[in-house]
Amino acid sequence: MEKHDLLIGIDLGTSRTSVVSSRGARVTFDSVVGFPRDVIGVRLLGSTYAVGDEAIDKNYLDLHYPLEDGVLKESGDHDQDTARKLLEYAIARAEPNEGERVCAIIGVPADASGVNQSRVLELVRDMVDVAMVTSEPFLVAFGLEKLINSIVIDVGAGTVDICGLKGGIPRSDDQTSITKAGDFIDGLLTKAISSRYPGAKLTKRLVKEIKEAHAFVGKPEQPVEVTLREGGKPVVVDITEEVRMACESIVPEILEYTEKLIAGFDPMDQPEALQNIILAGGGSKIAGLAQVVANGLSDYGDINVSCVKDVVYAGCDGALKLARELPPEYWSQIGATT
Repeated sequence: MEKHDLLIGIDLGTSRTSVVSSRGARVTFDSVVGFPRDVIGVRLLGSTYAVGDEAIDKNYLDLHYPLEDGVLKESGDHDQDTARKLLEYAIARAEPNEGERVCAIIGVPADASGVNQSRVLELVRDMVDVAMVTSEPFLVAFGLEKLINSIVIDVGAGTVDICGLKGGIPRSDDQTSITKAGDFIDGLLTKAISSRYPGAKLTKRLVKEIKEAHAFVGKPEQPVEVTLREGGKPVVVDITEEVRMACESIVPEILEYTEKLIAGFDPMDQPEALQNIILAGGGSKIAGLAQVVANGLSDYGDINVSCVKDVVYAGCDGALKLARELPPEYWSQIGATT
């Protein structure tokens, strides 16, 4: 690290983006850009757009999420402009100073295509001096010093990324991304609640808040009862089974792909890898998930599944740690770079 380098770690997520820097910045915000619907909205906002938490709860804005299934949308110029605004905001939150060389490591899904990685790098080319895009679960493992004989299961909104660490940079067959993740749970939960309580008014954000407050798999500790509105009036409803069903929907594929990664370890290393299965990402907070995963893998031997302590910053902390330890001139040996 040079004296005038500002190092930035970014976890670019479908739902939330988190940023840390070598100067102590530590922020997280919704991965959303809001645009006023008309001139009155522009007057109320005082701008032509708002990013992150500044856009939430303003019902005169149209909200656009530039990432889908963990990667940038590719449907048009507007999506590209929205993604650029999100990344500009992320870099700005690191508060770079004039004269600094800005060096950013950005975490993306485990098997994000080379095209998508290149699009991210192209968008940030004018915002930073050096940038690298690499696997988010690898960054989690790097931050935890779990680079050999471990498995990271990063449960995000757009993807579940599963990565086997074998003492080197993960290859394509060491990691995978599953698109049945947090957003998939939200969709199933919305349909299930609407089916049971057809008069209830649901929004995307309300369902997400219900999931984040009550998500569980396995046996519930207590009934899940929430207040919804029917015809404008509050009603208390029981959605225990709906929440359980939606959350458990992602478990079979997590187990399936984790089993494939286990089989890819040297037989002599498999027992150690089974003791180092790590859940990360917002979905790691689903109550009972670690135990359900451990139970589902029990045929392979003695299993230990743990959760990262900081689900918000584990990835970008790993990115910053990597940036501190490896000079930017060598980043191309790890991932795609500008």
